[in-house]
Amino acid sequence: MSSTSISWYSDFLGVAYRYFDLRMNVVPLFSDKKKSTNVWTDYVHWWNDHDIKLRFVETEDQYWFILASETKRPNYNMAFFKLLPKSENYTRFKKGHLGEAYLRFASYSKKEEGDVKGNAVCNCSHTKEDHEGECQIEGCDCKKFQSFEIVLSNKKKTITDIKFLQEKDVKDDSVAWNCLYVNKYKNSA
Repeated sequence: MSSTSISWYSDFLGVAYRYFDLRMNVVPLFSDKKKSTNVWTDYVHWWNDHDIKLRFVETEDQYWFILASETKRPNYNMAFFKLLPKSENYTRFKKGHLGEAYLRFASYSKKEEGDVKGNAVCNCSHTKEDHEGECQIEGCDCKKFQSFEIVLSNKKKTITDIKFLQEKDVKDDSVAWNCLYVNKYKNSA
């Protein structure tokens, strides 16, 4: 993959990991369903499963999420990247992926008290029923019910080329090197 033949795309919110499936899921999150669907249809749909490359480049308490593949439509090549904080979910995926994962897209939206049903759970871990504006549970400092909703696409691809790298080792991997060169090193000199 050369830096001139591929566009690097980072206009997504982050990455979710889902564990309860035949394979673990890696899920780039988009702000709305239409955007998620359009990006999948225009780019990822054309990727062959066996050509998809997923890289995680670790740097202290962060990691670069890198997802790439070349298509038979060179004018439509695009790869995804995002610098993200390490999390418990990332660590769980790293330890348990067993060399393969499903790639799925999803939309992510914030929800407030009026948008959800009574059994919905707030970010403070208490239900909507425990809130009347602020949380009614003793000892909880939550001032406003807030939650989120993730809507997964049914479309998926299988990824079997997954690597976890340290930043010092990216020169040995063309996808990781291309991403970091274009999006970090080139402009910092």
